[in-house]
Amino acid sequence: MPSISIKGNSMPQSPIRKLVPYAENAKKKGVKVFHLNIGQPDIKTPKVALDAVKNNAIKVLSYARSEGSETYRTKLANYYANNDIHIKANNIIATTGGSEALLFTIGSITDPGDEIIIPEPFYANYNGFSIASGVKVVPVISSIDDNFALPAIDDFEKLITPKTKAILICNPGNPTGYLYSEEEIQKLKQIVVKHDLFLIADEVYREFTYDGEKHNSVMALEGLEQHAIMIDSVSKRYSMCGARIGCIVSKNETFINTAIKFAQARLSPPTYALLASEAALDTPQSYFDEVIEEYEERRNTLVSELQKIDGVKVANPKGAFYCIAELPIENSEDFAQWILEKFNHNNETVMVAPAGGFYSTKGEGKNQVRIAYVLNKTDLKRCVEIIKFALEQYKN
Repeated sequence: MPSISIKGNSMPQSPIRKLVPYAENAKKKGVKVFHLNIGQPDIKTPKVALDAVKNNAIKVLSYARSEGSETYRTKLANYYANNDIHIKANNIIATTGGSEALLFTIGSITDPGDEIIIPEPFYANYNGFSIASGVKVVPVISSIDDNFALPAIDDFEKLITPKTKAILICNPGNPTGYLYSEEEIQKLKQIVVKHDLFLIADEVYREFTYDGEKHNSVMALEGLEQHAIMIDSVSKRYSMCGARIGCIVSKNETFINTAIKFAQARLSPPTYALLASEAALDTPQSYFDEVIEEYEERRNTLVSELQKIDGVKVANPKGAFYCIAELPIENSEDFAQWILEKFNHNNETVMVAPAGGFYSTKGEGKNQVRIAYVLNKTDLKRCVEIIKFALEQYKN
């Protein structure tokens, strides 16, 4: 029988999606499943974006430009300028989701055997994207005890080798919700400049910051022009996950010209989705003000309710819409499956993401789960109540 590639066999399963069959089986039995496992917002997509697709006059649905239309990229550059990020349309490549932006970036800056340093826990697909490119992820561990703050710079320095090509961060973080301070971004700037590395920042949750905190973009720092690469997406900002439009942003001309070749190889991003994404840029600030207020209240509800459960430790996120909770159990993967397969409370249960899949260091995060607070506050309270009863029964 023909063999599967080493890369294919090494590709990790999604910790978010691999429990789906158990959730589907629970639903077939009539059990209501609350989904805390995936960052699919329940916030409505801006009407202006949906109307752009509904009311367009396109006669032929043709290819877009490989890097995305100039009108979209120019309008996007104006959006960034309002966020103190000053770039031009030719600094941007539109991609099919933030995922493709990461794939193109890794493909453009690394060769097989090269290394990328990533603070963990991290977005699980960073592992998959790296494996697909033959690249080794080198983790530097952050801790729930300090809300997953940036590890000490010495911890990074120890890991840098001649094979190191980049440091990759998610800011605000998925799965932790951690928001990097200006001081932390400055520290990363110093280390990448010193060692001549790229600093890749996944900033898809930029809008979602709480407690009056400000997002600090790598693209706003002077002296990082040749080092900074920003990954972005419309998915979370406008609750448009299904549009699959992301982008790469960089002032490094050689890098952008290289990434465009990858964009040309896949022809173009989807035309209708580009249309919707361009229209979404007209979304008023009031939309974000309401959304951020809602998420901040949800975070407060979730964290305060979790803190009431004996033995549960929870990080307090300052951004995005995720948090990591440490449970008084040994194996969160087993628990996440059990709570779907063998448990319900008044015919209701919850689906969480085992956090071990967000680490690449073996054994880390085994008793942690990632919770996405993408449900309303009433449902979140009910979810925590279900988790409390489930933990009591599971431990017995």
